[in-house]
Parts: sequence; structure tokens; C-alpha cells
Amino acid sequence: MWRAECAAPAPAPALRGRCVADVAIVGGGFTGVSTAWHLATRRPGLGVVLLEAGVLGEGASGRNAGQVLHGIPGVDPRTPEEARRIHEATGAGIDLAEALAARFAPGAFRRAGALELYTDARRAESAARRVEAQRAAGIPAAFVPAGALRIRGAAGAVLDPEAGRLNGFALLQGMRPALAAAGVRVHERTPVRRVRPGAEVALETPEGEVRARALVLATNAYTPALGFFRSGILPLHSHVLATAPLPAERWDAIGWGAWDGFSDDMDRIAYASRTPGGRLLFGGGGNAAYAYRFGGATAPSARGADQAARFMQSALLRYFPALADAPIERRWAGTLAITLDRVCSMGVGGDARNVYHALGYSGHGVALALLAGRVLADLYEGNHDAWRDLPFYQKRLPPLPPEPLRWLAYQAYTRLTGRSPRRQPDLANARRRGPDT
Repeated sequence: MWRAECAAPAPAPALRGRCVADVAIVGGGFTGVSTAWHLATRRPGLGVVLLEAGVLGEGASGRNAGQVLHGIPGVDPRTPEEARRIHEATGAGIDLAEALAARFAPGAFRRAGALELYTDARRAESAARRVEAQRAAGIPAAFVPAGALRIRGAAGAVLDPEAGRLNGFALLQGMRPALAAAGVRVHERTPVRRVRPGAEVALETPEGEVRARALVLATNAYTPALGFFRSGILPLHSHVLATAPLPAERWDAIGWGAWDGFSDDMDRIAYASRTPGGRLLFGGGGNAAYAYRFGGATAPSARGADQAARFMQSALLRYFPALADAPIERRWAGTLAITLDRVCSMGVGGDARNVYHALGYSGHGVALALLAGRVLADLYEGNHDAWRDLPFYQKRLPPLPPEPLRWLAYQAYTRLTGRSPRRQPDLANARRRGPDT
């Protein structure tokens, strides 16, 4: 859908032959492109090569809800200072989205705020109290009472006025020529088939090979297929649909405000955005909108997609019954990298300490993945101090059970509880142990 609202891509050539670089980046989504951009613009002359299996933004970075949000999933700040620090860090990711879009993809970003919608009165009251604590800590937020909302079933909402909406596919496509101008060698339609770590990393592709002194894993849910983080990442398919463009009066009639999007308070969250082209994008809402395939397969099944689409249309009508006659124009799936405690990890590991990673965003990755480019560039330059106090720094991912127990446990838990399995994070110990690549 995001591809439909921007110009068709003009892919860079696939890699053919042997290539030598200082840094090889695998993955052309937010993490990979942001890392390439930060390294190339800070260190002119550094040899950076970026390999993408499809085209830039073809993965989850171009298949998401477009909401650019504060916060780190799985982390509930324990002090006002920690809350401010996380808000500041993830706010830098939002600022980066705004700055890059203004420069390379005008119109792709808008910053009109996002709602966290509450469907239960008690949870709404608790959210109102949290807003008071946030405001006391200097974090801008507002509680929107039920009477000010026209979304069916809403008991209240929290507005983050600094959140935004981004067409990630348009941004990443717009940055391709800028990367080339900065000296980054971009190769699309170039899947990495094998990685051999070491003091010199070797990456095999269908028609070539890259040898580099450092490797950046910017592959999120696809990382286990390269042999890394196999026990820490659950590739989860998140299904999404979009209506045909709606006229302005229709948006007014369904009660959509000036904000860019919302997510609800359910465990298998529903979320929605208004796209620049006037489509209502909607995803989630229950187990049927998410799927885990045996062995962590990253391609969704056609049968599952059909079931998810029927379910999501009914979930959409729970909130917006007036859209019963709105045609569904598009549907798709994005593959998320879910961690057991939902906390992402950014760091460096490997025997030669030259394998950099940022992954496990657990469905909350637009701001975090763009920020990751800055984080990994800092770590490459030896600047760890700027990030040591954040929960994702050198975060060790809690292990998931091996197959077939993983598939069986996921199916049993989600069907019996209607929820997604997760574990509460032990951030202090997880950081102390370091990442497991």
C-alpha cells in the first residue's frame, strides 16, 4: 500500500563478482539505510556496501502501520529520569524521520500525534493517572476523555502530540541516490546466502561475494536465517489491510480527528493510520491477524492471509461501523521480529567483536530502527557511553524453545489465552551478559 502512494522503485544493480569493504550491511530497511547514512556522512571514504534481498523498504520497513512513536516495548520506566531518557532517545528517532523525510521524501512524514486507545474504563482511568505522572516528569502527553472521542467502544485515550506518521517505503527509496552520492555501494536483488564470521567477514550472494572488516546485521526478523540470534527471535507475520481512499467528509463522519493514527490496549493490539492518500490502514485486533509458521518461515501462507483479512475487516468495523460499505483495496503482511520480553537489542558481538546488530523491535520499530543507525555508527566509532543507560544496549535476548516445542507452545498459548506469549524483562542482568549472536 505504501508503495502505491509513491513513485515506482528503480532498483540498484545486483552484486556480481567480488567486493571488498570496510563495513558490509545486510538489510535495506530503516536500520540498514540509517546505519549506512550515518557511517558514510560521518566518515567520508569509509568503504560501505549495503546488500538488500529485494528493494529498499521491501520488508517490514515498507509494510508497517507507518506510526512513528516514542517508547521501547517491554520497558516500563521505573523513575521519572528513566522515562525522560527513553522519551528523549526515541524522540531523536522521530526527529530523524522528520529530518530525513524533509530532505529526501517531502510529504512522506507528518507529525500530528497518535492515540493510545483504551477500551476499558478502569484502564482508561489508570492511563489518565499515568499522563499526570508523565507531565510531571516533563513529557508532553494529554488524556482524551471518552466524550471527546467518536470511536466506537473508546473509554478514553492518551495522545502523544509528538508522534508522527511515515511512508517508510517512500523515504527509503528517496534515500537511495543520496547513499550512492555519499559513497555507499547499494546492491538490491542481492540476497545473502551465507555469512562466515571472523576477523574478515565473508558474505556469499548468488552471483558474488563481499569481504569486510565489519558486519552490520540489519535484517530483523530475517536474521535467524543467516545463522544469528536463532534462539532469540520469533518471526511473526502481522497482517494489514487498507481501504480505498476515503473522501474528507467520510473521515469526519467516522470520528477520525487530526491525529495520524491509534493503537488500542488489547494484548494483540489493533492499530490504524490515515495515509497521505486518504486510505484507512488497519491491522491486528486478535490472534487471527498474527501468525507464526513452523521453523520461523518468513513467507506468509495464502490461506492464513485470507483468514486474517476476513477477521481484520470485522475488527475494523468494531471501531468504525460506518465503514461497512468501504471497499478494501489492499492487504499484505509484514514480518516482525518478536523477542520473548519484547525488548529490542542493539550492540556488537562476535569472536572478533565486529558483528553489529539492531533487531527485535517487536512491532514498534520505525523510530527505534532509524535511531539504530545512529547507535550502531557510534558503536563502530567506539562511542558506547552515549547509549549504556538505555535498555536495548548490549541486550541479551531471552531464549525461545527449539522447534517443534516453539511452534506447539505458540499455538497452544495463543489459542488458549487469546494472548501472545511473553516474559517480563530482567534488563540489568540481560545487559550484563551481553548480546548472543
